[in-house]
Amino acid sequence: MYLSEEDDDDYNLSLSKFESMLKTNKVLFFDSEEFEEIILHYLDIGKVNLAKKALKLALDQHPNSSGLKLVQVEMYIYDEKLDLAEKLLNELYNIEPTNEEIYIQRATIFSKRNQHDEAVACLKTALEYTDDLADVYNLLGMEFLFMDELESAKENFIKCLEEDYEDQAALYNVVYCFEFLDQNEEAIVYLNNYIDENPYSEIAWHQAGRLNYGLKKYEEALRAFDYATLIDDEFLGAFMEKAKTLEKLKRFEEAIVAYNRTIELDDPTSYAFLRIGKCHERLGNKKEAIEFYNKTVHEDPLLDKGWIAITDFYLRQKNFQKALYFLNKALSIDNQNKRYWKRYGSINKEMQFYEEAELGYRKAVEYGDTELDTWLFWVDTLQFMGEFETAIKTLLQSTEFFPESFEIEYRLAGLYFMLGEDKKGKFHISNALRLNGKNYLLLKELFPVAWNRRMVQNIIKKHLESGKF
Repeated sequence: MYLSEEDDDDYNLSLSKFESMLKTNKVLFFDSEEFEEIILHYLDIGKVNLAKKALKLALDQHPNSSGLKLVQVEMYIYDEKLDLAEKLLNELYNIEPTNEEIYIQRATIFSKRNQHDEAVACLKTALEYTDDLADVYNLLGMEFLFMDELESAKENFIKCLEEDYEDQAALYNVVYCFEFLDQNEEAIVYLNNYIDENPYSEIAWHQAGRLNYGLKKYEEALRAFDYATLIDDEFLGAFMEKAKTLEKLKRFEEAIVAYNRTIELDDPTSYAFLRIGKCHERLGNKKEAIEFYNKTVHEDPLLDKGWIAITDFYLRQKNFQKALYFLNKALSIDNQNKRYWKRYGSINKEMQFYEEAELGYRKAVEYGDTELDTWLFWVDTLQFMGEFETAIKTLLQSTEFFPESFEIEYRLAGLYFMLGEDKKGKFHISNALRLNGKNYLLLKELFPVAWNRRMVQNIIKKHLESGKF
């Protein structure tokens, strides 16, 4: 509801007068429109008891007011008393059959009962009588959303915006429909046309930027975010998206400035600290990078990306002791994190602590890591420790996830040959060569003893002579 400055003063005066009346227990007179505004105000701010009190007084003073009875319908709907609401609407229909609000409230009741086709029919009738087309088109759009009819929803939100270009909720919903329908390019065209008519809409610029970012059109995205932040220099989301885009364009110093702006606008977030740290690391500012990574985990100790950033930072410096120190801190907070355990395995492997490395890879798999390289690291560690039979069991388990992996088959072949189980070894080397014959030297790299056996050499030679790669 739009109020002029004079109307706004009257509105505030009515509220003050009503609240003063409640305190003094005096009954004062209000006209029906004043009561409507007071009741809807209390409903909007969630003070339902005050709204009900105001409605009772209103109906005492204006028992025949259609407007107040429609407010009573809203109250019934709010309280889920749909039958009472419907009965009152039928009475009002007999008096005012062309009142669009009756059809809108009927649509609300149908919608609450999941009778969305009937709700749409009521709203289409409301269109014939209403002066507020934008509101009804918006409600139609929402009904079609409930029905998963995204094209119809989109059409109605667009009609809503044609009537009221400043309806931000409708604009968000239009973009949502385009995205859901996988029409991102069309969405950008629509937003560009919208911006031509409404160039100072920071929401439209922001949405255009977001869509271009998703399509990896980073220059176009940056231009859109620039306009959004120029129009509203406190638009937190636009500054965050702008920073991410600048990162993609490798303009790290500017990205840092944009991330810092998000920190100025709101409480610092671990995400902003993390990204600033990443930007500093890319710029070679190691001291600043680790400073912001530390701020990240201090701000949110449960954010695994923060601990991983610190760990990987020291891994890149080959400072395995420090990497392990921070990883152990992370594990003390969350000892079921597969990403932590995988790094625990890799760091200990680098430090030649193979039992600890094996534990790390085993725990990573136990807590849900199904990546092939994790299984292979684990098996290679077991092999180094001489645990051939355990390595075989682990590889056979991994075939449930990777039934056609030549890396697994070459390892199974080598391990079986090492254990003297030549029949199984032959089976798996044949599988490996069938899956990827070009990488036959993997067997030599991992199992030089098995490679040198005459039987294995004959199998490889026959494969090479066949020319089947």
